[in-house]
Amino acid sequence: MDILCVGHAAYDLIFPLSAYPIENTKLAVETIVESGGGPAANAAYMLSTWGVPCGLAAIVGDDPYGQAIVAEFRALGADVSLIEVRSGHPTSVSAILVNTTNGSRTIANRTLKGDHVRLDPQRAAAANPQVMLFDGHAVQAALDACRLFPQAKTVLDAGTLYEGTTALVDKVDYVVASESFAKRLCEADNLDDPTQQQRAIRALTDVSRAGAEVVITLGERGLIYGERGECRHLPAPRVTAVDTTAAGDIFHGAFAYGVYKKMSLLDNLRFSSRTAAISVTRPGGRTSIPTLAEVAAMGA
Repeated sequence: MDILCVGHAAYDLIFPLSAYPIENTKLAVETIVESGGGPAANAAYMLSTWGVPCGLAAIVGDDPYGQAIVAEFRALGADVSLIEVRSGHPTSVSAILVNTTNGSRTIANRTLKGDHVRLDPQRAAAANPQVMLFDGHAVQAALDACRLFPQAKTVLDAGTLYEGTTALVDKVDYVVASESFAKRLCEADNLDDPTQQQRAIRALTDVSRAGAEVVITLGERGLIYGERGECRHLPAPRVTAVDTTAAGDIFHGAFAYGVYKKMSLLDNLRFSSRTAAISVTRPGGRTSIPTLAEVAAMGA
């Protein structure tokens, strides 16, 4: 495999709604979108659809949800050798409510705390990834991967500030953090003005390892990144969002692809931003993944 994604795999049940539901009411929906999900798993799925030799290290149960997740990857020809199918383990499941009016999504996820995949040394020995993407949900597996493959470029999807992401933030070459992560890191109420943004970039740089590239995504406001100690802003492409499910996962998967293709940081950020922007104009998570040709056309 050329890219290894390590972290969380889930099964998504996506309910499109015209508005966020009122408590203690019943709603009828005409359709439900079902597919695998999870940050690392979504990135691996997208990369596989793009023809990248890609593998996923994650844990699923031997229940129907886990079987469906593995079957999706096998159908793409992805490497499933590092997916642990654990007997009696309930696969992580997400119920996702999507407000089709503004594209926002609300997620309720079932995950067992502290029950994560570990890399099997014998199975992992056959892999030789050039790039690895971690989502912070499988810390020990990520640390094992760093030890086994020190030559690989590493990317951290720092979506939430918690034990997993803080344990990895100083171990990787690229830290791509969410606005939520950055606000908690620098104890800021918002990242709306240049002063707060500069402070956030410096705080992220301080906790990252020397020489690491740092990026903070800001949703429809684009992103900010560090360049020689200064904060730079890249606006997001202007689109009308209908569903933001998996947009962050798609951004991170595209970013890993850009590292794999040895793009410059700025070119990679533009590429990843276009990829995520296309995805939010479509319903669903994996169903919203664009082709490489569509991403190239948007940048033409």
